[in-house]
Amino acid sequence: MTAIRDLTEADLPWMAEVERELFGASAWSRDLITEDFRYGLTRYRGLEVDGALAGYAVYGFDGDAFHLMNLAVVPAMRGRGLGRALMEDFMAEARRLGAPDAWLEVAVTNQVALALYRSYGFEDVRVRRKYYQPEGVDALVMRAQLTGYRPAQA
Repeated sequence: MTAIRDLTEADLPWMAEVERELFGASAWSRDLITEDFRYGLTRYRGLEVDGALAGYAVYGFDGDAFHLMNLAVVPAMRGRGLGRALMEDFMAEARRLGAPDAWLEVAVTNQVALALYRSYGFEDVRVRRKYYQPEGVDALVMRAQLTGYRPAQA
């Protein structure tokens, strides 16, 4: 049984450990995760399988852009559609909030994630050279249009 819920501060050490395992030197630090969780404007979501955390997503507005900042599934749980479940949660929140579009960055080397994001209508916008540090891996900025442009009402 799977469920998606908001992460709590007690979940952050687990998230920081998964970050280190998956993203190595470019992982978010525990301090950064804790500070952003406490004081940021982002939403931290966890995906549980049979009561144990197996993945997470971090998203929210970055200025006026609704942005997926992070999405991860622990390696032992991959291939079960859990990344897709987290994407469904992200996209549903974007639509609920009336975001005109959704944005993300992904390593140009991450073919699995690229395929997932493209399946949700994300299109390539541009490359951010050497975005992921210290490895120097390029990121692809992607955008999915959710609604048509509507000028702000005066």
